[in-house]
Amino acid sequence: VQLQASGGGLVQPGGSLRLSCAASGSIFVINSMGWYRQAPGKQRELVAAITSGGSTNYADSVKGRATISRDNAQNTVYLQMNSLKPEDTAIYYCNADGYDGSLRNFGSWGQGTKVTVSS
Repeated sequence: VQLQASGGGLVQPGGSLRLSCAASGSIFVINSMGWYRQAPGKQRELVAAITSGGSTNYADSVKGRATISRDNAQNTVYLQMNSLKPEDTAIYYCNADGYDGSLRNFGSWGQGTKVTVSS
């Protein structure tokens, strides 16, 4: 199962951005989908995650500013981020886990999309 992320770019502080990540391949079911980020010199951290049933989990640093959603029919997860801050600058990675068409468990990462928040 492959993940393709898009939507990163340069945004001014206070601005907004929407990231998308589409899963493709032989997919039976996707359980959890999520977004992580890694800033220079820091460890990768969870930003937000969403289950197939729609339950969500957010990092404290983005609560109130980020909304994760998914389109199960399109195997796509989105991350809407508002009121962006310079500390949101990072490479954002999407993640998904579930079962492929052969009913084997998978855990996949997207290639990363860079978000830079700067004036």
